[in-house]
Amino acid sequence: MFSRLIFKYNNFSSGQIRTLITSQRAKMSKECSDISKTLNANLWDSDPELWEIIKKEKKRQLRGLEMIASENFTTLPVLQCLSSCLSNKYSEGMPGQRYYGGNQFIDQIEFLAQKRSLEAYNLNPEEWGVNVQPYSGSPANFAVYTGVVEPHGRIMGLDLPDGGHLTHGFFTQTKKISATSMFFESMPYRVNPETGLIDYDKILETAKLFRPKLIIAGVTCYSRALDYKRFRQICDEVGAYLMADMAHISGLVAAGVTPSPFEYSDIVTTTTHKSLRGPRAGIIFFRKGVRSVNGKGEKILYDLESRINQAVFPGLQGGPHENAIAAIATAMKQTKSPDFVTYAKQIVANAKRLCDGLQSKGYKIVTGGTEVHMLLMDLRPKGISGAKAEYILEEVSIACNKNTVPGDKSALNPSGLRIGTPALTTRGFKEENIDDVVNFIDCALQLGIEIAKTSGPKLVDFKKAVHEHFSSEVTALRNEVEKYSEQFPLPGYPEY
Repeated sequence: MFSRLIFKYNNFSSGQIRTLITSQRAKMSKECSDISKTLNANLWDSDPELWEIIKKEKKRQLRGLEMIASENFTTLPVLQCLSSCLSNKYSEGMPGQRYYGGNQFIDQIEFLAQKRSLEAYNLNPEEWGVNVQPYSGSPANFAVYTGVVEPHGRIMGLDLPDGGHLTHGFFTQTKKISATSMFFESMPYRVNPETGLIDYDKILETAKLFRPKLIIAGVTCYSRALDYKRFRQICDEVGAYLMADMAHISGLVAAGVTPSPFEYSDIVTTTTHKSLRGPRAGIIFFRKGVRSVNGKGEKILYDLESRINQAVFPGLQGGPHENAIAAIATAMKQTKSPDFVTYAKQIVANAKRLCDGLQSKGYKIVTGGTEVHMLLMDLRPKGISGAKAEYILEEVSIACNKNTVPGDKSALNPSGLRIGTPALTTRGFKEENIDDVVNFIDCALQLGIEIAKTSGPKLVDFKKAVHEHFSSEVTALRNEVEKYSEQFPLPGYPEY
């Protein structure tokens, strides 16, 4: 640049040229300094409006009881990966086969995430492969259907009102809700309406008629361990693949405190947060090697790897989020520590204590108990809807979610409440603390039941009554909950 200045001003004296060069350097230095300030300014300085909202959310998490079964507090190493320079890199394709340059270290990270994901579940890399690129659990499931089932192929999954997930093929009598039901032919299976337990005999009966290509063993609100062996037998009888969606229980599976789906499944999908306590992302595990032997003694091999990998990219996604993949790698490493096993055991112990405590106060628990990290309350005997229960609990700083129970006709007006213990367990809650939580929940719900009797059936009137006629009671209970919750630390960045 300075040589161009000299050429341009070749009629100037050497002193004049030196002055021009000095001036230009000063100008460039100032411009670089201004750019540097923009690039390296702290969020609280560059965007105080946004920063204030983030601080409010952190305060809400600290002062409240997070009991949404699918939520957790991730670790500081995971957060550090998510906010790292890896956010800057494009890396379309699989490791070693990228469509962009400059991925030599990205490949190392993704290979490490794959290796640790297999190790977390004690899987032999000769028998299992894994794709760590899905953005979350829903895209992971859709990638499996796209690659393995193919458009308009048939799938069976647990119906959403009975505890299944949207991506397991949910639709109503009048509308196809999930893209899964739009692009694939879905037949739901259900639970026994009396016991709340999955009816495996009925699954087999339906599968023989429907002849699905893939059956999903997975839940989003079911408090019992799944019988993967029975699912395998059903799949073998109708020639279907078995896909286990272990999104909710993946941390419990890694710790060995709940049955593993890997012994019987062809494909296993999962999120990496929830009980696993990693980033918001998804993973697909798939079988390799021999699938079966035909009547002639010939080996039939699995062909899942290329079909699933190509469905993820270029089929459904663009560049993977390598910051999240690094976070998966460190989260999977954490599963091999004794502390993680202790934590997973405590999740289940806390859930069982929560279940026992609520039952002792007269609340009905669907399936009669829990074997995992969550439970489902049926509030119909108490005369309060799931939506009203969710609202009154949130008003006293207890976060959970309304949920359908067996027999419900509408997912928009459900009768149940789903409650989980992973997040509280991460904060250090033990059984004796769960006893206090039970009392808080009962106090809030009793207050909600009283309000519901006076406000009528509409949620809008219930909310109005909460604030106009019961604000002092709500405020007093909220202050008590928040004072209690603040005793337990949050993981993550301590400064905010």
